[in-house]
Amino acid sequence: MSDTISLSLWYPQLRLEALEDKLVTVLQQFAAHGGEPGVFSATAWPINWRETAAFQEIYGLGENASQIEFAVTEAFELLHADYAYEFQIGWTLWEPEVNGGSNPNWVRTPRLVRVIGYGPEFDDGAYEQEGHIRIEFGTDTPFLQEDVRLTPEAIRCIEENVRQLIELTNAVEKESEASARLLWSELGESLAARLAARINRLQ
Repeated sequence: MSDTISLSLWYPQLRLEALEDKLVTVLQQFAAHGGEPGVFSATAWPINWRETAAFQEIYGLGENASQIEFAVTEAFELLHADYAYEFQIGWTLWEPEVNGGSNPNWVRTPRLVRVIGYGPEFDDGAYEQEGHIRIEFGTDTPFLQEDVRLTPEAIRCIEENVRQLIELTNAVEKESEASARLLWSELGESLAARLAARINRLQ
């Protein structure tokens, strides 16, 4: 069963006004680790996730993507303690071609990653559990590929995906000067343990 993985980041005594710069720094790390240099979309959510977005702009991928600083500044024109600020950015990983049979070709495939900055009062202080900034990577399928035969090429591509995830996680933590981080999944399972079990099946 696929799971959704996220990275949560916390910062000591973070003021709401400083969240904008932290988000810019986090988003900037994607370009060096398989991602795009620009933002696909920006959204400002008031109060909780059940409310209608107070601001949303969809720019696009590739040449249509917005400069990171512009997108973040535009969203933060609505600066409120009970808002969350969501940015989607392209991130490319190795995946087998659809309908590629038992020995598919592996191709670099873009996916959208959500980067969310929480105001301190959004959703009754959700940042305490989810981080001042949360990166939602989507499903763990590219890092496990549990339904794909583990050929040498498959193993190489999966390992590159995992390496890319680790390098991005380390860069985000270091460059944004996070005091704590947590890589976690919706089902509460350890990605590292599932990876080890997956590879051990070859032994």
